[in-house]
Amino acid sequence: MKPLSVKEIRLCVNGQLIHGSDKFMVNDIVYHLQKMGPNKLIFLRQKWRIDWEKIAQSVPCVVVTDSLYAELELIENYTIIKVQDIEQAFWEFVDLYRNQFSIPVVSVTGTNGKTTTKDMIRHILSFDRIVTGTKKSANSRTNHLTYLLSIEKDTDAAVFESAVGEPGDVLLASRYYKPTIGIITNIGVYHLDGCKTPEAYLQAKAEMVQAVGLKGTLIVNADDENTKKIGLKEFQGKVLTFGVNNHADFQATKIRYGDNGMHFELIFQKRIFSYHTIKETYSIFVPGYGQHQVLNALAAFVAVHEMGIDIILAAKRIRSFQNLPAHLESNIGMGGCIILDDTWSSNPASLKAAFETLNGISRGKKRIALIGDIKRLGDFSLDFHRQTGEMIAENGVDVLITVGPMAVEIAKQAELKGLNGKVHSFPNIRGVELLLKKILDENSILLIKSSSTNDAIVNLKSKLKRRKPN
Repeated sequence: MKPLSVKEIRLCVNGQLIHGSDKFMVNDIVYHLQKMGPNKLIFLRQKWRIDWEKIAQSVPCVVVTDSLYAELELIENYTIIKVQDIEQAFWEFVDLYRNQFSIPVVSVTGTNGKTTTKDMIRHILSFDRIVTGTKKSANSRTNHLTYLLSIEKDTDAAVFESAVGEPGDVLLASRYYKPTIGIITNIGVYHLDGCKTPEAYLQAKAEMVQAVGLKGTLIVNADDENTKKIGLKEFQGKVLTFGVNNHADFQATKIRYGDNGMHFELIFQKRIFSYHTIKETYSIFVPGYGQHQVLNALAAFVAVHEMGIDIILAAKRIRSFQNLPAHLESNIGMGGCIILDDTWSSNPASLKAAFETLNGISRGKKRIALIGDIKRLGDFSLDFHRQTGEMIAENGVDVLITVGPMAVEIAKQAELKGLNGKVHSFPNIRGVELLLKKILDENSILLIKSSSTNDAIVNLKSKLKRRKPN
């Protein structure tokens, strides 16, 4: 955080200095009292659970409040700023802090690929720029303030994830970040426990259109059917597209699997005038398997090009990109098999991408898939588990193993739709390791697909792994 004086903050929130000094310098502002400490400030917004002892232990510190609690009078060596409305004061401060920086800020949302796309953008930029952003996929609403404050006077760019747990989340993130570039990687189905219906989930992702504002740039997937349902007629900003199957500003062709990654040709429709383009072609290699990885790279290329990075330079830099663990990560496992670890998250669209990747890299090996329950599908859970079973039957697999009370519906539907492979269903993890010991060998490849919260499958995965392949 860029240090601010109490006076700067007080004038911003139109507050009254009740106790302390205007000259006191604030080095951090915390969202939760648990993170309070010396030289930090907190807005007392959560009035129903104020830990006065924690505040007393954090002096010298600053408290912004719209109520003068009796407990505050018992604390020494701290500063109080009194405001009329604590919520209004908080957002006035957020605006003050964000408006200090005229830098490109990218906000990425999407059912799948947002963490990888965000990390690719940050990787490409970081060679010659100071870049801040979301750490891994820690993208909850309680982290927005911390990430905003990670922008400092020497920051050149910021790249944040905007996740959707319920409607309004993307717009809430935008109140903090005020993105100049917004990316929608794709829109599938997920978080229906919060959004309730697929239609509401789509609209929650579509909030990115409003989030980037009238002068922002919106980057969208030209292949994604749900994204096409977003109304862009009223959007007055700049729209750029990426894709594989449909015409786009950045389009990938001649996609093929290589060693530890994907090769493709990037066709860039360079706009000379508003009515004229010329076509430029580039050979690209991106680490990580699958067509979805190509789409992630395309979205990243669009964003960094918009920020002034030449495509040739971006292509050179992305070759050294490293995926986060458990994103279709390849390892040698039990019996000398290849393990394809995709246990970061799980939803119907990411399962489809995982099976397409399994087929793409199997090269004649026996294909085995271990699948857990798909979480956070709300009242639509049964329907989407069954649709996933149909998808697996269409893509094919030699051995399908499901674990969990809902995953059994995947197995039933796959068999019903004519899957030409062996099917094993387990209500829990018991017996799965014994089965795998019998069928895994050097001529097999095992896809493990679940969310990171599925402890039973994640623990089994760790036991099955040996080392990364050369």
